[in-house]
Amino acid sequence: MLVAVSDLLRHRLIFVTGKGGVGKSTVATALGLVAVRRGRRTIVAELASQSRARAAFHESGATFEEVQLADGLFTISIDPELAMEEYLRVKTGSVGQALGSSRLFQALAMATPGMRELLSMGKVWELAQLQRRTSGADVYDLVIVDSPATGHGAGLLRTPQTFAEIARVGPIAHQARTIAATIADREFTAVAAVAIAEEMPVSETLWLRDALARDGMGLDAVIVNARLPERFAERDRAPLAQARDRARSPLVAAALDAALSEQARARGQAEQVRRLRDGLGQPVAQLPCLFTPQIGRPELELLADALELPRPERAAAAVGG
Repeated sequence: MLVAVSDLLRHRLIFVTGKGGVGKSTVATALGLVAVRRGRRTIVAELASQSRARAAFHESGATFEEVQLADGLFTISIDPELAMEEYLRVKTGSVGQALGSSRLFQALAMATPGMRELLSMGKVWELAQLQRRTSGADVYDLVIVDSPATGHGAGLLRTPQTFAEIARVGPIAHQARTIAATIADREFTAVAAVAIAEEMPVSETLWLRDALARDGMGLDAVIVNARLPERFAERDRAPLAQARDRARSPLVAAALDAALSEQARARGQAEQVRRLRDGLGQPVAQLPCLFTPQIGRPELELLADALELPRPERAAAAVGG
């Protein structure tokens, strides 16, 4: 059963996934701002050495460093090789540190199928613990993971259980089972999907729901990003088209044509949202399209405002709708 954003933020660990290009990094960071407003110390964890959250806040920092973006909001860019070094250092001290610094050992470890994903998940798990294993590290109330795109994201969630089943014994198997149990805990962990109101992203979201169900997991929230506003009613379309055809000024004709084109896109988006909602059997949260070339903190705050609206279906009206 899908939940509202307010319920989603009651978890300690949230994975945000969705088809590539739908704005999941932006939504993950906006969710972080909402959590901070509610008094939760939050970190947005980006995988594969990505650093989009830092860029939005014009902050810099080394990979694998926990960087503060705003009061109560932090980010980290997770690198699997650095995660391995940290794991070995914590587990085996100076011996592990020597192994972690060995290029040959790193190459062999990284060549193991799924090892990069497991190491990344291990760091995510460590960030979400009430007692951090990293020396001197602070505790977070919430960890939001900017996960890979849909198919890879579902595979990422499945990786710890797969390793536990293959390895069976030893420290890696034990760690994998621990992480898998954390992911399977529906009170601790949630999964949110981001989509845009187009056919393929909607189809991928429905596929994700089914794929998670097959693995014994659930899709806890769906957020439709970049909804265009419907600026006029359908009954106004014909008069506007007539006005465009009669316009003597090319500029006026172009403006009316642009308005009609945008309205057609907005109507198409509405149809896809209905398809998604009917397929899920639940309402979905909606975020407005922000007509800006790049996303910074002001835009993220606007999206956080929309996510905080009490009724998910009203969020699309936050800007221009």
